[in-house]
Amino acid sequence: MCCNLFWGGHGEVVSDLNKVLDMNCEYTKWVAMWGNAMSISENRPEGYGKNITLRYPIHCPFNGDKIRLTFDNFCGTEPIQIEKTTVLCQGKFHSVSFDGNDCVKIEAGKNAVSDEVELPVVRGETIFVSFYLKECAQLRSSVYVQGPLSGGKYAVGDCTEVPEFDINISRKTNICYFLSNVSVHTNQENRAIVCYGDSITAQDWPDLLQQKFEAAGINNVAVIRRATSGSRILRQYSCITYESYGLMGKNRFDHELPTDGADTVIIQQGINDIIHPVGTEVNPFRPMSDLPSVQELCAGMDWYVQKTLEFGYKVFLGTLLPIEGWRTYADFREVLKNQFNEYMRQNKNVNGVIDFDLAVQNPENPKSFAKGCDSGDHLHPSLQGYEKMAECAFNVLSKQ
Repeated sequence: MCCNLFWGGHGEVVSDLNKVLDMNCEYTKWVAMWGNAMSISENRPEGYGKNITLRYPIHCPFNGDKIRLTFDNFCGTEPIQIEKTTVLCQGKFHSVSFDGNDCVKIEAGKNAVSDEVELPVVRGETIFVSFYLKECAQLRSSVYVQGPLSGGKYAVGDCTEVPEFDINISRKTNICYFLSNVSVHTNQENRAIVCYGDSITAQDWPDLLQQKFEAAGINNVAVIRRATSGSRILRQYSCITYESYGLMGKNRFDHELPTDGADTVIIQQGINDIIHPVGTEVNPFRPMSDLPSVQELCAGMDWYVQKTLEFGYKVFLGTLLPIEGWRTYADFREVLKNQFNEYMRQNKNVNGVIDFDLAVQNPENPKSFAKGCDSGDHLHPSLQGYEKMAECAFNVLSKQ
């Protein structure tokens, strides 16, 4: 029987579970320990999947006694059906149900939260969520993610209870489909920080920030990524060529911001608003009329800040990075970026500013990345650049 909902490798074995778990702790609240945004997959003729299992590793920053999963069809235009879901924890598979049923149908634009799954979650271990798409499913709600704690695999057939996928029928993927949140029932002092943004936040620095907290012995923080590549604050594309560049802020922020146990948000977005418009003579989908004024950009960020405060979260703004050498680079874009950064640095309505720009720029030429910090496209940082971003964020947040 399938439930129709309308609302909206092995884990590391810990040798002495009782030694790791604080048996005197009382688990009293739900906190997100892993999460992603949901965006729009690139429109391709092969954008459907059938008879495949998707598996994602979930890093556990906290101890807990049960978890619940959220599957999200937010950007879908058709219902999808998940036939079976399991969680691999401590070498044992645990079944996941939805209103008591193994199977769940999720309508377009909606999500489904699982029943609670009783299992001992241990800080520092990795559990694995697997789910099986038996029938043809539109693979539209998804997001690209990258980092040392991110990634996944897919395999042909129902492999939800197979410890290791056969390499002949499986592949790695950095696309996360449908799974948008994993929350754990845990201690009162544990909390989540949400990192909101575009492709720069979809890549390594949030994972590296999580690792920095843990390396410093700060074990009550989960870093949750809500980022979609190509997205802008003020605009979105309606054409199928570029719709995978994601939703504009007012169409995604309210959906992504509510997060179990979150009390802080880092917002780093705006560069795509500045670099995308090139004129219809160059690209018919990217008119120069899409280029915002600095006043419009600031008003968009002010809206983010106000919404964040309404949720009761602290808010930190992240400055935009160097872009000299990017293929659409121009002096007027540099000026606009710098004006927007100064607005953020001077903003008195937020809890702080994380100056990513200063952390990765070349001190002799602030328009460009410092040596070793450029991935090569003059827009996205290298791993070294992402390390500097994570260090910059850690230095600000660890003092709060």
